[in-house]
Formats: sequence, structure tokens, C-alpha cells
Amino acid sequence: MEKNVAISWLINFNEKIQANSAYLNTLDTPIGDGDHGANMARGMTAVIETLASKEMLDASEVFKVSGMQLLTKVGGASGPLYWSAFTGIAKGLSAGQSIDNALDSGLNDIKKRGNSDIGEKTLIDVWAPVIKSLSTGERLTDQTIDTFVDATKDLKASKGRASYLGDRSIGHIDPGAYSSGLFFKAMLESGGAEID
Repeated sequence: MEKNVAISWLINFNEKIQANSAYLNTLDTPIGDGDHGANMARGMTAVIETLASKEMLDASEVFKVSGMQLLTKVGGASGPLYWSAFTGIAKGLSAGQSIDNALDSGLNDIKKRGNSDIGEKTLIDVWAPVIKSLSTGERLTDQTIDTFVDATKDLKASKGRASYLGDRSIGHIDPGAYSSGLFFKAMLESGGAEID
């Protein structure tokens, strides 16, 4: 992946996070602390400022540096999870992996960080099917991504703060899944999915 594609991807992601930060807070209110949008907006602002002020060597460094900003600026569980994801992507890109394999590296780091897997109402429930679509050559669209995000509504949370609610977590979209959906929509817009 070219450096400029990675930067464009994160610029698009930032724009989507800023535009949807209030809605992300709304999603987070019934099953979390109600601040996922505000936290992600703060983190992505720091990412964009860093990308604008520092010359990156390659796409791997773009994700590595951006992940560190999210770790230090985003509160709660989301900062460490996105840091793990971006660090995994950076490792994959540095090793010359295709984007689906690099994303899979990021997914594996998310699983390790959160000690979680698919079906537990987390961002993994969007990352896993998106990566599967990419690796199998299925057509990935905004609508497909929305389907993956919406599917978290019917899941019972067994990880994170939402897990304390038990059955009451059912019926709510996971906010981390929604922000991940924005991340992958930004990928499609930047052309990140088409470039190895």
C-alpha cells in the first residue's frame, strides 16, 4: 500500500468520526459510558495533526504512529483496541502483506488485547466479516458494511462494559462496531481495499 493511500484512508476516517461523533455517543450511552464518539473524535484529531506535521516513511509508519496517538488520546477500551489494530496493520504492511492479510494481523492483535472473539458484540464482529469478504473476493460495499454493523444489535455482549447489562445489551448496536464500520467505509473511499 502506498503511503498516500494510507493517509487518505485516515483522513476520510477522521471526517466520518467527526461527523458521527454525537451519534456514536448516543450508541454508547445505553451500553457504555456515552463518550465513544467524543473519545474517537479527540483521538483522530490528534492523528490528523500528527500526519500533517510529520513526514511518514511509508504506509506502515502511518498506521504505527496513528495507533500510538489513539492509544494516548482515546479513553476507555477503545484506545488500546484501535492501537492494537493499527499496530497489527503496520506490522503486516511492513512485511509486505496484502491489505486483507494486514487487516487480519490487526484483527488478531485486537483479539489478543481484548481476549475476545467473534459473536461477543465488539468491533471484532465487523472486522472479521469485512476481512473475510476481502480475502474471498466478495464485493464489499457501504451497504455490506452496514449489514455487519447492524448485526451487532441482536448480539448479547459478553465483553467490555456492555457485558454487565446481560440481556439488556441486546437491541443496541455496538459503538465500536459502528466506528469500525466508518473505518472500513473510509478504506473503500480511499482505494485501500484495491491496493496490495
